[in-house]
Amino acid sequence: MEYKALLFCLIISVAITPLVKRAAIKIGATDQPNHRKVHKNVMPRLGGLAIYLSFALGIVFFFPESELTWPVLLGGTIIIVTGVLDDLKELSAKMKLAGQLLAAGVVVIGGVQVEFINLPFGGELELGYLSIPLTIVWIIAITNAINLIDGLDGLAAGVSAIALLTISGMAITMGNVFVVFAGLMMLGSTLGFLVYNFYPAKIFMGDTGALFLGFMISVLSLLGFKNVTLFSLVIPVIILGVPISDTLFAIVRRVIQRKPLSAPDKSHLHHCLLNLGYSHPESVLMIYAVSALFSLAAVIFSQATMYGAVLVVALLALMIELIVEITGLIGKDYKPILNMIRGVRTRR
Repeated sequence: MEYKALLFCLIISVAITPLVKRAAIKIGATDQPNHRKVHKNVMPRLGGLAIYLSFALGIVFFFPESELTWPVLLGGTIIIVTGVLDDLKELSAKMKLAGQLLAAGVVVIGGVQVEFINLPFGGELELGYLSIPLTIVWIIAITNAINLIDGLDGLAAGVSAIALLTISGMAITMGNVFVVFAGLMMLGSTLGFLVYNFYPAKIFMGDTGALFLGFMISVLSLLGFKNVTLFSLVIPVIILGVPISDTLFAIVRRVIQRKPLSAPDKSHLHHCLLNLGYSHPESVLMIYAVSALFSLAAVIFSQATMYGAVLVVALLALMIELIVEITGLIGKDYKPILNMIRGVRTRR
């Protein structure tokens, strides 16, 4: 039944994306090229609407019996409305954040919360009053992390598809029916859209799609690993290693340069790969490969002993440092920072 839901959403997404494209052009929801963007021509956006509609239809036909279904769908609808308004009118950062907070609040009220953590050596760590704010921070952080990597044709959709596949697969092993259903329906909807979004893209997902994908991934990853062990909470962080690390390095760059955190730049991972001479599709496929490695590491981490888990994290940290060194992800002016960190590590 779960795989029928995936195929249903995939077929619907493939069928309605061209309709969304024509509608976006008709109402003027287009992305104009500028010095910060990679594309050279005017492109229709609102593609995320196709992902949302196919997912919503999947919910109607394959209703996963869970008290979480309606809160998650309502929260996703709020995010979609926020994204559509932004794609049409370019909302301020405060207005977009308000929409995200409202959506996060809806799912938190609906029961999406990490209330406690089972400690590895016995006992529980009750989060108490921190439960709600930590849940909201996670949702908003991942929502914006996916939005930030949406810079090349097919990039955000492909990275999201890899994350959704991993989350759904691990949910199957844990018997989490709601996450399996919702994750596979999101996967089908995303892959159907990717048919038109991979290079050369015929339509962009816009903030409508990037925010919706980020929101759904943040909620599903939270539901898949809530109220589990302390080390298991690291699993969704590893699965989403590419967007999370790219966002963290963007924050570092802007703090050092004394720029607002919301200020755009052309120093994200995909920009760095393009600057190194890789083509558009080569850069996307390389980031897909890194995302797949993170997902594989998350699966290994989930089955490893404590010492094995530490080894996996250490190897991932080494891989991230190599990527930073090769691509200049932080920036050429900040190599002394890396040298200082390595010097401290050597002395230890």
